[in-house]
Amino acid sequence: MPITSATGRSAGSAPVPADATAEPIMLELVDENGRTIGTAEKVSAHLAPGRLHRAFSVFLFDDAGRLLLQQRALGKYHSPGVWSNTCCGHPYPGEPPFVAAARRTGEELGLAPSLMREAGTVRYNHPDPASGLVEQEYNHLFVGTVRTEPSPDPEEIAETAFVTPGELAGLLEKHPFSAWFTTVLDAARPAIRELTGDAAGW
Repeated sequence: MPITSATGRSAGSAPVPADATAEPIMLELVDENGRTIGTAEKVSAHLAPGRLHRAFSVFLFDDAGRLLLQQRALGKYHSPGVWSNTCCGHPYPGEPPFVAAARRTGEELGLAPSLMREAGTVRYNHPDPASGLVEQEYNHLFVGTVRTEPSPDPEEIAETAFVTPGELAGLLEKHPFSAWFTTVLDAARPAIRELTGDAAGW
């Protein structure tokens, strides 16, 4: 299970703080059926008890059926340093989730899926004890394949790894993962098995 570090920042440099004058990042608030009901600023939507908003999660696999994981950068405001699925995030208001998923995969990992398709939705409520933030999300799931090596943005990703199911089980025992990881993985498993085949073991 080769783990690849993100590059691009000198060893002693600190994370770049967010520009206080930048435009706020807005999320799409939804009802329990996923219908848009408004917008909210990103951080405020995650303050306890959280506001239900639209999100996406991507699971990409190589030709051997290994899942591409990322370790979130230490400078991220939410869940820094934990391992998670290939890519996750939030569409801009009015942005189709598929478009947002493809956009963020490129921005974070420097690659484009060779194939990506919808894999359903899942609704969850996951508090993050470390930060006190809450993930109240209506999450659109996507699965796909990738045939190029990631070139991650070090502001977003500390490391990446392609893993088999057995290697993932070992990582889950030894390292912290995002609060939502198991929920979104389990919800996506039927589509993952259809994509990767029985031999991959998902």
